[in-house]
Amino acid sequence: MARKHRHEDHINHEAWAIPYGDLITLLLAFFVVMYSMSSINEGKYRVLSDSLKAAFGGPPRSAVPIQIGPKAASPAQRSAPQIIASAAPPGADPDALGLQRPQISKPITSRMPGHALQVQAAQARQRRALNRIGDEVHAALGDLIAQDLVVVRRTEFWLEVEIQADILFASGSARIDTAALTVLDRLAKVLQPFPNLLRIEGHTDDVPIATATYPSNWELSSARAAGVVHRFMAQGIDPRRMTVQGLSQYQPVADNSAATGRNRNRRVVIVVLADEAAPVPTAVNSSLTTTAMAPSLGTPPAGGAGSIEEHARP
Repeated sequence: MARKHRHEDHINHEAWAIPYGDLITLLLAFFVVMYSMSSINEGKYRVLSDSLKAAFGGPPRSAVPIQIGPKAASPAQRSAPQIIASAAPPGADPDALGLQRPQISKPITSRMPGHALQVQAAQARQRRALNRIGDEVHAALGDLIAQDLVVVRRTEFWLEVEIQADILFASGSARIDTAALTVLDRLAKVLQPFPNLLRIEGHTDDVPIATATYPSNWELSSARAAGVVHRFMAQGIDPRRMTVQGLSQYQPVADNSAATGRNRNRRVVIVVLADEAAPVPTAVNSSLTTTAMAPSLGTPPAGGAGSIEEHARP
Protein backbone atom coordinates (compact mmCIF):
# COMPACT_ATOMS: atom_id res chain seq x y z
CA MET A 1 0.00 0.00 0.00
CA ALA A 2 1.41 3.36 -1.02
CA ARG A 3 2.38 5.77 1.77
CA LYS A 4 0.35 9.02 2.02
CA HIS A 5 2.48 12.14 1.52
CA ARG A 6 2.17 15.07 3.96
CA HIS A 7 1.51 18.46 2.45
CA GLU A 8 3.65 21.36 3.64
CA ASP A 9 1.84 24.19 5.51
CA HIS A 10 1.18 27.28 3.45
CA ILE A 11 3.30 30.21 4.63
CA ASN A 12 1.33 33.52 4.73
CA HIS A 13 3.70 36.19 3.49
CA GLU A 14 1.14 38.98 4.18
CA ALA A 15 1.00 38.54 7.99
CA TRP A 16 2.81 41.90 8.41
CA ALA A 17 -0.29 43.71 7.20
CA ILE A 18 -2.17 43.02 10.44
CA PRO A 19 0.23 44.85 12.85
CA TYR A 20 0.78 47.51 10.20
CA GLY A 21 -2.94 48.17 10.06
CA ASP A 22 -3.08 48.37 13.86
CA LEU A 23 -0.20 50.86 13.84
CA ILE A 24 -1.87 53.04 11.21
CA THR A 25 -5.10 52.97 13.19
CA LEU A 26 -3.33 54.07 16.37
CA LEU A 27 -1.48 56.82 14.53
CA LEU A 28 -4.75 58.05 13.07
CA ALA A 29 -6.36 58.11 16.49
CA PHE A 30 -3.34 59.96 17.90
CA PHE A 31 -3.46 62.69 15.26
CA VAL A 32 -7.22 63.05 15.66
CA VAL A 33 -6.73 63.64 19.38
CA MET A 34 -3.93 66.12 18.69
CA TYR A 35 -6.10 68.00 16.21
CA SER A 36 -8.99 68.17 18.62
CA MET A 37 -6.68 69.61 21.31
CA SER A 38 -5.27 72.29 18.98
CA SER A 39 -8.41 74.42 19.54
CA ILE A 40 -9.12 73.88 23.23
CA ASN A 41 -12.68 73.91 24.42
CA GLU A 42 -12.49 74.06 28.16
CA GLY A 43 -15.69 72.10 28.74
CA LYS A 44 -14.80 69.31 26.28
CA TYR A 45 -11.22 69.22 27.56
CA ARG A 46 -12.43 68.62 31.10
CA VAL A 47 -14.80 65.89 29.88
CA LEU A 48 -11.92 64.19 28.05
CA SER A 49 -9.62 64.59 31.05
CA ASP A 50 -12.21 63.11 33.41
CA SER A 51 -12.85 60.25 31.01
CA LEU A 52 -9.16 59.38 30.81
CA LYS A 53 -8.86 59.58 34.59
CA ALA A 54 -11.84 57.26 34.98
CA ALA A 55 -10.44 54.83 32.40
CA PHE A 56 -6.94 54.60 33.88
CA GLY A 57 -7.58 55.43 37.53
CA GLY A 58 -10.87 53.73 38.21
CA PRO A 59 -14.26 55.34 38.81
CA PRO A 60 -14.25 58.65 40.74
CA ARG A 61 -14.94 58.39 44.46
CA SER A 62 -16.90 61.64 44.58
CA ALA A 63 -19.00 63.64 42.20
CA VAL A 64 -16.95 66.16 40.27
CA PRO A 65 -18.84 69.14 38.78
CA ILE A 66 -18.27 69.84 35.11
CA GLN A 67 -18.05 73.45 33.91
CA ILE A 68 -20.55 74.11 31.14
CA GLY A 69 -20.32 77.35 29.25
CA PRO A 70 -17.91 80.25 29.87
CA LYS A 71 -16.31 80.58 33.28
CA ALA A 72 -17.77 83.30 35.48
CA ALA A 73 -15.59 86.36 36.01
CA SER A 74 -14.00 86.94 39.43
CA PRO A 75 -15.05 89.96 41.56
CA ALA A 76 -11.77 91.73 40.71
CA GLN A 77 -12.40 91.21 36.98
CA ARG A 78 -15.99 92.44 37.31
CA SER A 79 -14.89 95.63 39.09
CA ALA A 80 -12.12 96.41 36.59
CA PRO A 81 -13.08 98.84 33.83
CA GLN A 82 -13.45 97.23 30.41
CA ILE A 83 -12.12 98.91 27.29
CA ILE A 84 -13.52 97.55 24.03
CA ALA A 85 -11.69 98.31 20.81
CA SER A 86 -14.08 99.13 18.02
CA ALA A 87 -13.74 99.21 14.30
CA ALA A 88 -16.18 102.09 14.00
CA PRO A 89 -15.35 104.73 11.43
CA PRO A 90 -13.82 108.00 12.63
CA GLY A 91 -16.36 110.41 14.07
CA ALA A 92 -18.94 107.68 14.82
CA ASP A 93 -20.77 107.87 18.16
CA PRO A 94 -19.94 104.81 20.33
CA ASP A 95 -23.30 105.11 22.11
CA ALA A 96 -25.17 104.86 18.80
CA LEU A 97 -23.21 101.72 17.90
CA GLY A 98 -23.88 100.09 21.28
CA LEU A 99 -20.23 100.14 22.33
CA GLN A 100 -19.09 100.58 25.91
CA ARG A 101 -17.09 103.67 26.70
CA PRO A 102 -13.84 103.12 28.64
CA GLN A 103 -13.97 104.11 32.32
CA ILE A 104 -10.91 106.19 33.17
CA SER A 105 -10.53 107.54 36.70
CA LYS A 106 -9.10 110.99 37.32
CA PRO A 107 -5.59 111.05 38.80
CA ILE A 108 -5.39 111.91 42.50
CA THR A 109 -2.24 113.97 41.98
CA SER A 110 -4.29 116.71 40.35
CA ARG A 111 -5.50 117.74 43.80
CA MET A 112 -2.04 118.01 45.33
CA PRO A 113 -1.10 121.56 44.23
CA GLY A 114 -4.25 123.00 45.79
CA HIS A 115 -3.56 121.20 49.08
CA ALA A 116 0.02 122.51 49.16
CA LEU A 117 -1.25 126.05 48.64
CA GLN A 118 -3.69 125.63 51.52
CA VAL A 119 -0.89 124.45 53.82
CA GLN A 120 1.30 127.39 52.85
CA ALA A 121 -1.56 129.82 53.44
CA ALA A 122 -2.23 128.30 56.89
CA GLN A 123 1.45 128.59 57.84
CA ALA A 124 1.50 132.22 56.73
CA ARG A 125 -1.54 132.95 58.93
CA GLN A 126 0.17 131.29 61.90
CA ARG A 127 3.30 133.38 61.41
CA ARG A 128 1.25 136.55 61.25
CA ALA A 129 -0.57 135.53 64.43
CA LEU A 130 2.74 134.93 66.25
CA ASN A 131 4.04 138.31 65.11
CA ARG A 132 0.88 139.95 66.40
CA ILE A 133 1.19 138.18 69.76
CA GLY A 134 4.83 139.25 69.98
CA ASP A 135 3.91 142.86 69.26
CA GLU A 136 1.20 142.89 71.91
CA VAL A 137 3.43 141.20 74.53
CA HIS A 138 6.10 143.82 73.88
CA ALA A 139 3.55 146.61 74.27
CA ALA A 140 2.13 145.14 77.51
CA LEU A 141 5.46 144.27 79.18
CA GLY A 142 7.77 146.83 77.62
CA ASP A 143 8.89 148.26 80.99
CA LEU A 144 9.92 144.82 82.27
CA ILE A 145 11.63 143.99 78.97
CA ALA A 146 13.70 147.15 79.30
CA GLN A 147 14.85 145.98 82.76
CA ASP A 148 15.78 142.49 81.47
CA LEU A 149 13.17 140.94 83.76
CA VAL A 150 11.19 139.61 80.79
CA VAL A 151 12.71 138.20 77.60
CA VAL A 152 10.71 137.54 74.42
CA ARG A 153 12.07 135.10 71.85
CA ARG A 154 10.46 134.09 68.59
CA THR A 155 10.94 131.47 65.89
CA GLU A 156 8.86 130.43 62.92
CA PHE A 157 6.83 127.92 64.94
CA TRP A 158 6.63 129.27 68.49
CA LEU A 159 7.03 132.32 70.71
CA GLU A 160 8.66 132.35 74.15
CA VAL A 161 8.03 134.73 77.02
CA GLU A 162 10.60 134.22 79.76
CA ILE A 163 9.89 135.78 83.17
CA GLN A 164 12.51 135.86 85.91
CA ALA A 165 11.32 133.95 88.97
CA ASP A 166 12.61 136.69 91.29
CA ILE A 167 9.69 138.96 90.36
CA LEU A 168 7.14 136.13 90.68
CA PHE A 169 8.11 134.02 93.71
CA ALA A 170 9.95 134.33 96.98
CA SER A 171 13.01 132.13 97.51
CA GLY A 172 12.07 128.45 97.92
CA SER A 173 8.34 129.17 97.37
CA ALA A 174 5.85 128.54 94.55
CA ARG A 175 3.33 131.10 95.82
CA ILE A 176 3.06 134.00 93.36
CA ASP A 177 4.00 137.32 94.91
CA THR A 178 1.14 139.82 95.10
CA ALA A 179 3.12 142.45 93.23
CA ALA A 180 3.72 139.98 90.36
CA LEU A 181 0.03 139.21 89.80
CA THR A 182 -0.37 142.30 87.64
CA VAL A 183 2.47 141.07 85.39
CA LEU A 184 0.77 137.74 84.77
CA ASP A 185 -2.60 139.44 84.35
CA ARG A 186 -1.24 141.72 81.63
CA LEU A 187 0.28 138.73 79.84
CA ALA A 188 -2.91 136.68 80.20
CA LYS A 189 -4.93 139.54 78.71
CA VAL A 190 -2.73 139.37 75.61
CA LEU A 191 -2.83 135.56 75.26
CA GLN A 192 -6.50 134.98 76.10
CA PRO A 193 -8.05 135.98 72.70
CA PHE A 194 -5.73 133.71 70.69
CA PRO A 195 -6.37 129.94 70.26
CA ASN A 196 -2.69 128.98 70.35
CA LEU A 197 -1.58 126.20 72.69
CA LEU A 198 0.55 127.23 75.67
CA ARG A 199 3.28 125.33 77.50
CA ILE A 200 4.37 126.72 80.86
CA GLU A 201 7.87 125.61 81.92
CA GLY A 202 9.32 125.99 85.42
CA HIS A 203 13.10 126.21 85.95
CA THR A 204 15.32 126.52 89.05
CA ASP A 205 19.00 126.97 89.82
CA ASP A 206 21.21 124.15 91.12
CA VAL A 207 20.87 125.07 94.80
CA PRO A 208 19.33 121.95 96.40
CA ILE A 209 16.08 122.12 98.33
CA ALA A 210 14.70 119.48 100.71
CA THR A 211 11.53 120.52 102.49
CA ALA A 212 8.34 118.67 103.28
CA THR A 213 6.51 120.54 100.51
CA TYR A 214 9.31 120.44 97.91
CA PRO A 215 11.65 117.47 98.37
CA SER A 216 13.68 118.57 95.33
CA ASN A 217 13.85 121.17 92.60
CA TRP A 218 11.61 118.98 90.45
CA GLU A 219 8.64 119.62 92.71
CA LEU A 220 9.50 123.32 93.09
CA SER A 221 9.78 123.96 89.33
CA SER A 222 6.55 122.06 88.60
CA ALA A 223 4.67 123.89 91.36
CA ARG A 224 5.80 127.28 90.06
CA ALA A 225 4.66 126.45 86.52
CA ALA A 226 1.34 125.18 87.88
CA GLY A 227 0.89 128.42 89.84
CA VAL A 228 1.17 130.42 86.62
CA VAL A 229 -1.38 128.12 84.95
CA HIS A 230 -3.86 128.68 87.77
CA ARG A 231 -3.46 132.44 87.43
CA PHE A 232 -4.02 132.24 83.68
CA MET A 233 -7.15 130.16 84.26
CA ALA A 234 -8.47 132.80 86.64
CA GLN A 235 -8.00 135.36 83.86
CA GLY A 236 -10.13 133.37 81.40
CA ILE A 237 -7.59 131.31 79.43
CA ASP A 238 -8.99 127.91 78.47
CA PRO A 239 -7.18 125.27 80.58
CA ARG A 240 -7.33 122.85 77.66
CA ARG A 241 -4.82 125.05 75.87
CA MET A 242 -2.17 124.77 78.59
CA THR A 243 0.30 122.15 79.76
CA VAL A 244 2.73 122.25 82.70
CA GLN A 245 6.37 121.13 82.57
CA GLY A 246 8.81 121.20 85.49
CA LEU A 247 12.41 121.02 84.31
CA SER A 248 14.17 121.53 87.64
CA GLN A 249 17.81 122.72 87.36
CA TYR A 250 18.75 120.73 84.26
CA GLN A 251 18.05 123.32 81.53
CA PRO A 252 20.17 126.33 82.60
CA VAL A 253 20.70 129.41 80.44
CA ALA A 254 23.65 130.68 82.47
CA ASP A 255 26.45 129.41 84.71
CA ASN A 256 25.21 128.45 88.19
CA SER A 257 28.58 129.19 89.76
CA ALA A 258 27.81 132.94 89.88
CA ALA A 259 24.91 134.66 91.58
CA THR A 260 23.87 136.44 88.39
CA GLY A 261 23.78 133.12 86.55
CA ARG A 262 21.61 131.52 89.22
CA ASN A 263 19.22 134.48 89.02
CA ARG A 264 18.82 133.95 85.27
CA ASN A 265 18.24 130.23 85.69
CA ARG A 266 15.36 130.77 88.14
CA ARG A 267 12.64 131.52 85.61
CA VAL A 268 9.24 130.62 84.15
CA VAL A 269 8.92 130.30 80.36
CA ILE A 270 5.56 130.56 78.54
CA VAL A 271 5.88 128.87 75.13
CA VAL A 272 3.19 129.90 72.62
CA LEU A 273 2.93 127.29 69.86
CA ALA A 274 1.98 128.41 66.35
CA ASP A 275 -0.05 125.32 65.53
CA GLU A 276 -0.83 121.84 66.86
CA ALA A 277 1.12 120.33 63.93
CA ALA A 278 4.20 122.49 64.59
CA PRO A 279 7.30 120.79 66.06
CA VAL A 280 7.36 120.93 69.85
CA PRO A 281 10.26 123.10 71.06
CA THR A 282 12.85 121.67 73.41
CA ALA A 283 14.00 123.51 76.49
CA VAL A 284 16.46 126.37 76.10
CA ASN A 285 20.09 125.56 76.82
CA SER A 286 23.01 127.77 77.72
CA SER A 287 24.06 128.37 74.08
CA LEU A 288 21.38 130.96 73.29
CA THR A 289 22.52 133.84 71.17
CA THR A 290 21.15 137.36 71.24
CA THR A 291 20.52 139.18 67.97
CA ALA A 292 18.84 142.36 66.87
CA MET A 293 15.20 142.95 67.66
CA ALA A 294 12.64 141.79 65.12
CA PRO A 295 11.65 144.61 62.75
CA SER A 296 7.96 144.09 63.49
CA LEU A 297 8.52 144.93 67.16
CA GLY A 298 10.02 148.36 66.59
CA THR A 299 13.25 149.79 68.00
CA PRO A 300 14.74 147.99 71.02
CA PRO A 301 14.93 149.90 74.28
CA ALA A 302 18.24 151.18 75.52
CA GLY A 303 20.38 148.46 77.01
CA GLY A 304 17.86 145.91 75.72
CA ALA A 305 20.25 143.10 74.98
CA GLY A 306 17.82 140.73 76.61
CA SER A 307 14.65 142.39 75.43
CA ILE A 308 13.75 140.70 72.14
CA GLU A 309 15.71 137.76 70.76
CA GLU A 310 15.25 135.73 67.60
CA HIS A 311 16.91 132.34 67.58
CA ALA A 312 16.40 128.72 66.59
CA ARG A 313 16.17 126.15 69.32
CA PRO A 314 18.50 123.20 69.06
